Amino acid sequence: MSADSHQNACVVIIGAGHAGGSAAAFLRQYGHEGRIVLIGDEPLLPYQRPPLSKAWLKGEADADSLSLKPSEWYAENNVMLRLEGVAQRINRSEKTVTLASGEVIPYDFLILATGARARALPIPGADLAGVLSLRTAADAELLKHALGPDKRLAVIGGGYVGLEAAASARALGAHALIIERESRVLARVACDALSTFFQDYHGQRGVGFELNAGVAGFEGENGHVTGVKFSDGRVVACDVALVGVGAIANDELAQDAGLATTNGVVVDLEARTEDPSIFAIGDVTHRPLPLYERQFRLESVPNALEQAKQAASAIMGRPGSAPETPWFWSDQYDLKLQIAGLPFEADRQIVRGDVAAARFAVFHLKGDLIQAVEAVNAPPEFMAGKQLIAKRTPVSADKLADPSVSMKEVAA
Repeated sequence: MSADSHQNACVVIIGAGHAGGSAAAFLRQYGHEGRIVLIGDEPLLPYQRPPLSKAWLKGEADADSLSLKPSEWYAENNVMLRLEGVAQRINRSEKTVTLASGEVIPYDFLILATGARARALPIPGADLAGVLSLRTAADAELLKHALGPDKRLAVIGGGYVGLEAAASARALGAHALIIERESRVLARVACDALSTFFQDYHGQRGVGFELNAGVAGFEGENGHVTGVKFSDGRVVACDVALVGVGAIANDELAQDAGLATTNGVVVDLEARTEDPSIFAIGDVTHRPLPLYERQFRLESVPNALEQAKQAASAIMGRPGSAPETPWFWSDQYDLKLQIAGLPFEADRQIVRGDVAAARFAVFHLKGDLIQAVEAVNAPPEFMAGKQLIAKRTPVSADKLADPSVSMKEVAA
C-alpha cells in the first residue's frame, strides 16, 4: 500500500478498552481519513479501568466520568461503534472479521485489542452469586453494591487489585480479609520490603490477612456465597468474595487465525504480528522489551497507550518513537506507588528514604545499572529512576542510598 492508501485504509479494531479506544483516537490524530470500526463486547464506550478498584467502588466515578472520549466524539470523527459486538472469527485470506451477529466486516488493517480476562478458580462454589472478579465496569458495579458498613469482603489473591479493593472496602466501612497462598502479599510483583510495608499499612487500617493459605472452595446458601473454605478445613464467613489471582490473555481469536501466541499475541516493536495487516496492542500482547532484551506480557495503561501509538504510527507510515520504560502505579489509602522498569537479573536492592514515614523507594540494580524502582510517595525517585533506566546510565550506589544527595546528582 502507498502512503495515501494507508491514510484511507479501513481499520477494524477488536476490543474497545483503553488500548482499542486510544488506537482509534491516535489514528485520527495522525491524519487517518479512512473508515474505522471499533468492536467492543461491553455496552459502554471505551473507559479507564484503573479507577474500577478505587473511585468506582467508592462511588466517586461512573461510566461517563471515566470515558476516554465523550459519546459525540465518535460520530464527529467517523468512528463506527459496534458495542456489545463479539468477534467470532478472523479470515486472514479474505481480510474480514465475522461477528456473532453474523455481520462480516472487511478490513485493510486489523488491530487486536482484546485484553485479558480474570483467571478463574476451578474449585467448588466458584459459580455462586457473590463470587466476583474485577475486570470490567459491570464487575465493579456488582462489587460496589455488595460492599458497605459491616459487610465482609474476602479477597483471594494478595495482588495490587486485591489490595486496592480492600482499601476501598475499608473506606466504605466494610471488613476486608486478604487470603494469599504465598508467604507474603505481592509475592509475584514486588520485593520483600514493599510487601512487608503494604501488609503492615493495611493491617494498621483493619485489613486482615491469611497467608500461606490454600482455598479449597466456597460455601453458600440459596445460591449465594457465605464463606471461603481453606485447604485445612477452616471456613471464614463472608458476604462477597473477590477472586484476584491473575489474568489470562484473550488471544483465542489470534490462535484460531493461525497467528503466533505465547502467553499473548506475539508482536514486534511496531505492535505488528507476523501478518503485516494485523496488529495487536495492550494486555493481550507478548511484546519486545528492548531494555531487557526479552519478550514479555505487560498489563498496564502506559503499555496500552504506547502500543496504540505504535500501531497507529505504523499504519500511517509515521516513524515510531523510542521504546519506553515500562511503568505502573497503584493508589491505596493515601499512598501512591509508582513503579518503573522490571527487576530482571537484578543482583541487589537499595532502599532510599524513610519507610516509617511512608516516603521511600526501592531500587533494583544489576551491577551499576538500575533495572527497576518501586517508589512510595516519592515522585522524584520514580521520575529520575525511570529516566536512568531508559538511558542505561550507571549510578553510584552510595549516592543512591543517601537521600541527602539529590536524584539529579545520582544521575550525574
